[in-house]
Amino acid sequence: MQQTYQYGWIIPFIPLLIPILIGVGLLLFPTATKKLRRMWSFQSVLLLSIVMIFSINLSIQQINRNSIYQYVWSWIITNDFSLEFGYLIDPLTSIMSILITSVGIMVLIYSDNYMAHDQAYLRFFAYMSFFSTSMLGLVTSSNLIQIYIFWELVGVCSYLLIGFWFTRPLAANACQKAFVTNRIGDFGLLLGILGFFWITGSFEFRDLFEIFNNFIFNNEVHFVFVPLCAVLLFAGAVAKSAQFPLHVWLPDAMEGPTPISALIHAATMVAAGIFLVARLFPLFIVIPYIMNLISLIGIITVLLGATLALAQKDIKRGLAYSTMSQLGYMMLALGMGSYRSALFHLITHAYSKALLFLGSGSIIHSMETVVGYSPYKSQNMALMGGLTKHLPITKSTFLVGTLSLCGIPPLACFWSKDEILNDSWLYSTIFGIIACATAGLTAFYMFRIYLLTFEGHLGVHLQNYIGKQKIPFYSLSLWGKRVSKRINKDLRLLIMNNNNKSKSFLKKKIYPIDEGARNVTRPFITIVHFENKKVYSYPYESDNTMLFPLLVLGLFTLFIGFIGIPLNQVNQEGVNLDILSKWLTPSINLLHQKFNDSMDWYEFLKGAVFSVSIASLGIFIAYFLYKPAYSSLFNLDLINSVLNIKRGPQTILWDKILNYLYNWSYNRAYIDSFYTMSLTAGIRKSAELIHFFDRRVIDGITNGVGVISFFVGEVIKYIGGGRISSYLFFYLSYVSVFLYLFISLF
Repeated sequence: MQQTYQYGWIIPFIPLLIPILIGVGLLLFPTATKKLRRMWSFQSVLLLSIVMIFSINLSIQQINRNSIYQYVWSWIITNDFSLEFGYLIDPLTSIMSILITSVGIMVLIYSDNYMAHDQAYLRFFAYMSFFSTSMLGLVTSSNLIQIYIFWELVGVCSYLLIGFWFTRPLAANACQKAFVTNRIGDFGLLLGILGFFWITGSFEFRDLFEIFNNFIFNNEVHFVFVPLCAVLLFAGAVAKSAQFPLHVWLPDAMEGPTPISALIHAATMVAAGIFLVARLFPLFIVIPYIMNLISLIGIITVLLGATLALAQKDIKRGLAYSTMSQLGYMMLALGMGSYRSALFHLITHAYSKALLFLGSGSIIHSMETVVGYSPYKSQNMALMGGLTKHLPITKSTFLVGTLSLCGIPPLACFWSKDEILNDSWLYSTIFGIIACATAGLTAFYMFRIYLLTFEGHLGVHLQNYIGKQKIPFYSLSLWGKRVSKRINKDLRLLIMNNNNKSKSFLKKKIYPIDEGARNVTRPFITIVHFENKKVYSYPYESDNTMLFPLLVLGLFTLFIGFIGIPLNQVNQEGVNLDILSKWLTPSINLLHQKFNDSMDWYEFLKGAVFSVSIASLGIFIAYFLYKPAYSSLFNLDLINSVLNIKRGPQTILWDKILNYLYNWSYNRAYIDSFYTMSLTAGIRKSAELIHFFDRRVIDGITNGVGVISFFVGEVIKYIGGGRISSYLFFYLSYVSVFLYLFISLF
């Protein structure tokens, strides 16, 4: 075991070989490297698989021996200061390492086909491997300085990946927004790290926790400075995990390629904030005010993320707000002291949300090949529907992920979310009500996404969209060239005929498929040859290299939740442990917490029935609203007819309330607008004022002194006549006046 742990330092550096080799290859052998570009995906998967196997081996040893291993090297040593670098292998490290590598492998396999058309294929895999290195270095860090270094590297990778298609203005703006927003939290994190070093004199976790706990026990800490430093540390987690109020960057980050959303914005990078709070949990748990703040931020994020997802039309943005809400559940659990529940939900959510994001990528990939669908229209759920028959595997896996996130047993998220809901009731009745209500909202908006995407008829959406446009929807091809009038006319007639006969637009094939279309290499989108009149007239299922990760993640979503179920494993103290609890035993012992005794199955079933009933209610409402009517995203007439409400003042008020809620959700609660008006506009006005003050006042004084000196010199020039007697006369006169004034005053 000792020998295995000694090689833990190589975990972050194995994936780093890919960007190095790609860079050297492009520098020395650019033509060969570009022609053989597909081999780099295989090498990326191979190296990350090695890291995953090594991480699993370490995790098995931890489960069997309940051990924590740390190794450090001295870097800077002085009389008053020492800084060490090293790595820490504990349950939290092994959990995060397995998540990063397992999800990363699936995403890389998926990306090989998804990004095959892109000219920047090599750059994509170089960025992804460098991100894996940064994230693995973050989770294996043994001190705060080391964490901060890799924390910033993760931020840089996020910036590069969100802005991967930097020629798109929206992508360029999104990566800048994410970078600036995270810098706010990162600056707070840096100040917090320096503050706790000032208090304890150490950056190492073990020394930091021990010294700080002694100060707390002896009541030797400042009651204002210590909570302030803890809040600053927490600010870094708030920004990275998209918690309120620094959540605004996450939905815009969906402008990057979908595999990036699946990896860093669902399973790994946004989980870095949760990881940081979990890593510093022994520090936060002894400060009650900070724990209350963490739980408060968590419950606000839970509710806000769920409500903002209700009216989103972009499928990836809807999933992004779902991620925000689920991260809020994890933060809530940590704030309540439920360390195990938070990490359990981190595991189950990572696989479920990665499955959903990759499923959305399969949907987008197929919709981009439909006549007239641009990359942005292919993400609009208002223009989808009826995909069940054409994307059966994607539909099945997406449904599994949806049911898991809704909390339907026996899928993964049910077990972890149910624990958090039970803990929230014990912690606070208000928190319990909000958490359970949000669970119902989660089921509603997730099934709304599923129904709008896979059920109904695509032709109905297209007809409604065409009716609102001055230019026919099918008049533009994917890269802006006009489709012939005959094709446009035939498609319009087909929609009308299908609507009259109640048939789906997707059931009929108009033109033969261009078999070579998938092999064309162009940036951003899959190219279809309209010039030859060979087009896809319906969506089609993705290739096997994209479906394989969906199936594997679907299996994880089905079975990963069972690691948290007690299976009659009793330790020496007679406590019934599940696999996860046994895995986390060293960390729990470090926190001086105790596991609960064997599960009371009656209480568990009672809570499960309650949570499943709430989720089922949300699913039923979504099905009731969106299954029969697909012509709009929020059909108020349907609601009125269902509730048998007659038109009148009350109905008008009801419509106004629903419209207000819809607009509030669709416009992101106007938080982005508020930031734009208050912060962005305020900073610009302040900058303009400071610029005016600098030019007119500061520079004005300096320039004025120069101008005055110039004029005084000109005047004095004419006074001087070159006679020494005159100079002496003026000099004596000045001295006499000065002496007179001095004597008179003093």
